[in-house]
Amino acid sequence: MYAQRAATYETNVVFRNFPWGTSVEEVTSKMGRPISREEINGLVSLAWENVVVNEYRTYMIAYFSKSGLQAGTYYFITDNLDHLGRCYSALRKELHDRYGPTQLFYPGVIRELRLYECSWNLPGGYVYLKTNTRQGEPVSLWYSSPEFTKQFLSDK
Repeated sequence: MYAQRAATYETNVVFRNFPWGTSVEEVTSKMGRPISREEINGLVSLAWENVVVNEYRTYMIAYFSKSGLQAGTYYFITDNLDHLGRCYSALRKELHDRYGPTQLFYPGVIRELRLYECSWNLPGGYVYLKTNTRQGEPVSLWYSSPEFTKQFLSDK
């Protein structure tokens, strides 16, 4: 009989290979000029278009506090529902392979939506993937630092 090795998963979370706390200047020097910039309650958001993630085009938004990068979101651009479903499935598989089994972070998720919503609350940050085909929402993938995640969840 052979002993099975326990799967090891990543616990460190970064956004677009930038560690949490990276400055706006460093991100823009590598990503180029954003298409938009907004500031709300001291949080600066920068957006880029046509950022490729897993062979899919996205809109990417990065969120910065005074201490640097705190969170980021990708909104995937898909052509139709079939393309959207393939995009979501491919991302879910990749995230599962990287971070392990999904952890639904709150109990209010409707059972039928569990296939279209998953999350990982890890020591190095929070990852949340979702789509809603009934309402025509794109596949979205959210990453946030532990600090920002605590603040965000305490506001709910």
